[in-house]
Amino acid sequence: MEPGDQLIRYAEVGGRQVAWTSVGSGPPLVLGGWWCSHLALDWEQAQFRDLVATLAAHRTVIRYDRPGGGASGHDDAPPADLDEELALLEGVVEVAVRDAPVTMFGVSSGGAVSSRFAAEHPERVDALVMYGTFANGAEIAPPQARQGLLEVIGTHWGFGSRVLADLFLPEATAAERDEFVAYQRRSASRESAAASMAELYAFDSTGHLGRVTAPTLVLHRREDRAIPFALGADVASRIPGAELVELHGLDHFPWRGDRRAVTDAVLRFLGAEIGSAPAPGPEASAPEPPTTDLSTRELEVLRLVARGDTDQQIAVALVLSPHTVHRHLANIRTKLGVPSRAAAAAWALRHDLI
Repeated sequence: MEPGDQLIRYAEVGGRQVAWTSVGSGPPLVLGGWWCSHLALDWEQAQFRDLVATLAAHRTVIRYDRPGGGASGHDDAPPADLDEELALLEGVVEVAVRDAPVTMFGVSSGGAVSSRFAAEHPERVDALVMYGTFANGAEIAPPQARQGLLEVIGTHWGFGSRVLADLFLPEATAAERDEFVAYQRRSASRESAAASMAELYAFDSTGHLGRVTAPTLVLHRREDRAIPFALGADVASRIPGAELVELHGLDHFPWRGDRRAVTDAVLRFLGAEIGSAPAPGPEASAPEPPTTDLSTRELEVLRLVARGDTDQQIAVALVLSPHTVHRHLANIRTKLGVPSRAAAAAWALRHDLI
């Protein structure tokens, strides 16, 4: 899928304008509800788009931006509590799928509203997937740390967005962190970001998780820096019959790191035919691209470009001169038939080179 494959639509839900979109075919899977998202900007990220496209090969993936941020705009206030989040999700489901059964995929703070929907509407939910989530937001960090972060976001969004970039992207390059800082500030205003983060810390799912009856899969990366693994294990222990799958890595976002391990686990849980061989881990060698004659050295350069390294960083890593790196990149672009460095990186991501 390419950036132009997504059509953003708008609906009025509870008197607020909500942006939503769907891609793929098959039974509906609702993905979203986390505190900071942007349908358009997310779709421009090749890693994010690849994760959604993999799911969309088997499901109709529905995403939405909460009022107060993202493509929904900054004119409305974001939902104030879990009750308002539920009403918003109910409205989106009504508009997007009508009466069809849905699979809920709750990522991070989106797990609270996804599981609440499953508890309140057992007849509508055929499966629930939870990734990197928690039962009680107050347990994410000590009170002093939570209050400090809220004060930083509320008084200096520029610095606050950088603190969050360090928390959510522990293995990112400096350039990737800079991009995420800009992304957050385009996705939400200072007021909206502070209100949404405060709401996240106030989420308490402990009262409804035990009422979830849908088959449930809980995924969590063992070294997640943003939401500790123990909180994901706690979620699984509270849902009757839930399956807990421990993933390796410390990236909080499922589209970063070994995203194929995430999509394979989800699709297998949903009964999709994806082959019996397990996905390679981050240490495994990537398959050779099937349609190019890139040299071994060019493949090494391309992998580092896709990782976000600069020419200077690639030169140091491969013991080359920056001029040689630049020449390799020019050859790579010619062989791939792509117009830019970013397009070459996107090609590498689509072919699982990192």
